[in-house]
Amino acid sequence: MKKIVTVSLGSSRQDFSFTTDFLGERFQVKRLGADNDTTKAWELLRRHQTSADAMGLGEIGDHWHVGQSTLINAETRRLLNVVTRVPATTGATLRRLLQVRAVRHVQHELRDYFNNNIVLFLSGMRNYDMALALSDYTPNLQFADALTQTGAPKLLTSLTQLELYAKGRDLVLSGRPGELLESALTAFKNNRLAAAVHKSHVIVGTFHEIKAAGSPANLEGKTVITSAVDDDRLAFFKHCKVNLVIDVSPKLFEHVVGVNVIEAMILAKLGKSPEDVSDDDFIEILDELDLKPRLLHPTGKFRDIRRFAFVIHPLSQEFIRKGLPIPKATPKFIMNKVESMAAHMPPWVYCKMENIVSPTGAEAEGWLITVGGTPREMLARSPEFTYRRLLAASRLAEKMGAQIMGLGAFTKVVGDAGVTVAKRSRLPITTGNSYSASGALWAAADAMKRMGLVQLDPKSKKVMAKTMVIGASGSIGSVSARLLAMAFDEVVIAGRDMKKLEQLKASILQDTPDAKVVCATDYDALLGSMDMIVTSTSGAGKKILDITKVKPGCVITDVARPLDLPPEEVAKRPDVLVIESGEIELPTKVKGLKSIGLPPNVVYACLAETIVLALEGRFEVFTVGRDTEWEKVKEIYKLGLRHGMKLSAISGVKGMYTDEDIAQVVKLARKALKTWGGATPATPVAPAPRKRAAAPAKSKALASPAAKKVAAARRTKATAPDAVSKGASPAAKAPAKKAGRRTPAATAV
Repeated sequence: MKKIVTVSLGSSRQDFSFTTDFLGERFQVKRLGADNDTTKAWELLRRHQTSADAMGLGEIGDHWHVGQSTLINAETRRLLNVVTRVPATTGATLRRLLQVRAVRHVQHELRDYFNNNIVLFLSGMRNYDMALALSDYTPNLQFADALTQTGAPKLLTSLTQLELYAKGRDLVLSGRPGELLESALTAFKNNRLAAAVHKSHVIVGTFHEIKAAGSPANLEGKTVITSAVDDDRLAFFKHCKVNLVIDVSPKLFEHVVGVNVIEAMILAKLGKSPEDVSDDDFIEILDELDLKPRLLHPTGKFRDIRRFAFVIHPLSQEFIRKGLPIPKATPKFIMNKVESMAAHMPPWVYCKMENIVSPTGAEAEGWLITVGGTPREMLARSPEFTYRRLLAASRLAEKMGAQIMGLGAFTKVVGDAGVTVAKRSRLPITTGNSYSASGALWAAADAMKRMGLVQLDPKSKKVMAKTMVIGASGSIGSVSARLLAMAFDEVVIAGRDMKKLEQLKASILQDTPDAKVVCATDYDALLGSMDMIVTSTSGAGKKILDITKVKPGCVITDVARPLDLPPEEVAKRPDVLVIESGEIELPTKVKGLKSIGLPPNVVYACLAETIVLALEGRFEVFTVGRDTEWEKVKEIYKLGLRHGMKLSAISGVKGMYTDEDIAQVVKLARKALKTWGGATPATPVAPAPRKRAAAPAKSKALASPAAKKVAAARRTKATAPDAVSKGASPAAKAPAKKAGRRTPAATAV
């Protein structure tokens, strides 16, 4: 039987003795506490070395290797030197390997858990190798060494700073002056350390270090990395409501033992001194034993909280006026100056969103960060101007611990639509366009159901309606065409390049063989037969369609950015529903969200994409550039459903549509359809000589330019056949629920 004696500077009340099997050997393990008396520890080591095969020394400072510097702990060296008959160890080598192993394991098992976490090391020099491992996942490393040892008011914030401090430490802390410096400013050190713990996500240290700096006030919800966590220590963490305890020392035996005990047992088995055992030897044994860290949940429930940031900005001077204390009577020329100055302001936090909980149990929190430029200011300057503001926002988000950042409103349109920002930012970036495309089509489908003007085929389960996608050869347009082909009787894909349209048609038919797809480069004559139209072009101010030719009751979904249909065009057809986006309802009641012009718990689809990716732990560049991928649109839609996202509202150019708004469109559409002449021929013929038409029924809808063109079409004898079949007959009117309008916020996504 191998005998292991470990001497600890801790309390003798925690002493134990047990026998166990390990590595094919029988071991007797005995702990002796010295009650923080180094003289007593020295005597225990000297006396028991004659009866032990290996000895451990616990709860004492190790020799530290920081960069190229080695710091020898004089007291540790004195105690180890007394043991001359058998191997003696503090467990430093094994602890270092287990720490790195624990970081890699948690990062893999909990899916990028440490990404951009704010990690506080109560002693960076003691945990240098762990800091190196964590630096692969987060730049937010902070070290309290200088604060606790010298009273320096700031934490060390990089490995480079820690290495420089380690080099000069002995010069500052040697001798009696160093001892006095370490013992001085206790209250100041404790307050600063407590504040640092509160601001961090992960705290690394020994149990005694954590207990000294922590309390329920600053440890609640935190992750702690430590070692040798027994029942008493776990009870303390439970009292402080710690979220996760990562114990780097595995529990191999009935009793919780320190890493020094495990290393001493390995040395006894091998019959070697610490200097004769390499890292590879230890790693081979660790792999053989498949040792893993213990992941403990003191409160009984693990909260996997992920963090995001999202950029918003004012849309006009009016939004700036609402966000700042500026009198309404301020002259225009002064507001122009204010608008220009706002564009140069550094980004700031508009609000913090908390308590976003998925049905899966995942949680998210995040910050809305405002940049000051309006769309007019962004367009008046080079894209580089906006890039710099967004990168400043990214640095702010990174400093707060965000793990992904989304771009909202015009920030995702400027320049190359997020590509440059994603390349330069250390945070992954998404524009949210995938969920915006999905949300807009989701909203369109919901709107058609609520309007009740089309029916569902009971056999095919497809909507008995005709749709058109303008700009179908583009990224979002092709995605829209694929989705519509699955759900509707017929889809017309329209664009300028017939070759690309034919290729898209072939691709759609591969996915949906029973789809009816029509290609058109000249689609003007087909507008009058469409029940739904999706516009997704890069027209940037060009007239894409003549809204006066559109069928009454048609749902137009404008997913282009900038919009294809300006408000003045939309106003011409009150009997047509023009949708800009679908807003998303979050799964839980959110805390801290200030007004963004939407009801409580409702956000824009681009913000929802950022939140969904955070909940899923997908910290990656998801949607950037002007090419939105079909697969990502499908994926983010499914992920949104998985995390409890719901379609909440339908928005147009003037804001959210209420049920009363939709009911009014339906009323006007039904009235106009009574005198609607049907679809315009695919091959228009020359009109007959003009005659004064009889006055139509008294209807406001027919007084529009659309009505005039309908009357003209009725007087014309069309000889060419229709390119598409007639629209479906109207269904029963959908009931309308009352909903109030919302006022716009001071900033907008």
